[in-house]
Amino acid sequence: MSNLDREAVPALCGGRGFVVAEPVRELLSPRRVKLGESSEVRRLLPNLGRRMVGAWCFVDHYGPDDIAEEPGMQVPPHPHIGLQTVSWLHEGEVLHRDSTGSLQTIRPRELGLMTSGRAISHSEESPKSHARFLHGAQLWVALPDGDRHTDPLFEHHAELPVVTAPGIEATLILGSVDGAASPGTTYTPIVGADLALAQGADVRLPLEPDFEYAVLSMSGEAHVDGVPLLPGSMLYLGCGRSELPLRAESDAGLMLLGGEPFEEELIMWWNFIGRSQEEITQARADWMTGARFGEVKGYDGAALPAPELPPVPLKPRGRVR
Repeated sequence: MSNLDREAVPALCGGRGFVVAEPVRELLSPRRVKLGESSEVRRLLPNLGRRMVGAWCFVDHYGPDDIAEEPGMQVPPHPHIGLQTVSWLHEGEVLHRDSTGSLQTIRPRELGLMTSGRAISHSEESPKSHARFLHGAQLWVALPDGDRHTDPLFEHHAELPVVTAPGIEATLILGSVDGAASPGTTYTPIVGADLALAQGADVRLPLEPDFEYAVLSMSGEAHVDGVPLLPGSMLYLGCGRSELPLRAESDAGLMLLGGEPFEEELIMWWNFIGRSQEEITQARADWMTGARFGEVKGYDGAALPAPELPPVPLKPRGRVR
């Protein structure tokens, strides 16, 4: 999914300067962003309060939206460098096309994982015949310097491992939890898991003390480490935890995001993650002139033009607040 802001603001991310090395409970409020003509998303990362959680650097939560009489998601072809996109649905379908030739319908709790590497372009849309409701999250993972120029790749994993215990089912999106591991390709120590809690569940989820974590609420009413978390909000948890208490007041859906704090300093502008002003400027020019990013075949419509670069220099920095 694209960052569709027409006045894209650079996010200066990465580095360990603002990693919280102990357990905290930092509630992040979303910023509402229009996505096309008929959809709105709640943006949790980057946030004024926090830019990254491990290598996770972008989190949008959308829906549930009633799109029975609407076109639904319509994101034209657009470019990416230096990141992975993670498409995750609770309801509905998304049709993915990209410049490697991939054409794939992604359905609830199936992993659509796109590694942009040096350059890729893609589109996302609701199929013409689609379910009534659309509900999901779109997330980005920053690629480390040694892997960010790799060949572009798209993966679709319809079957993912599930860890179960009384009152909880944890589907592994990326990384591993409690001995189960996702087949999705990763480039840094990271974890992403979809947590389905039954009403009345009172459980403790095992964590890695060296990871920093956050939990995104997708649906229902749940308490995360004693903090009530409503849908569309996210709780940053810091590091130093070996387990996470979870309690559900109703059936609830959560996403656990975590990983080793990302050491490198980044520039994230529009749909690009780079390390310098020159790199971002060149990527924008390449997209606008039709170079490098390939062609998304089959999409009925024009590609998305890049916004203008800001008038101030872009400089890579560490995590900022």
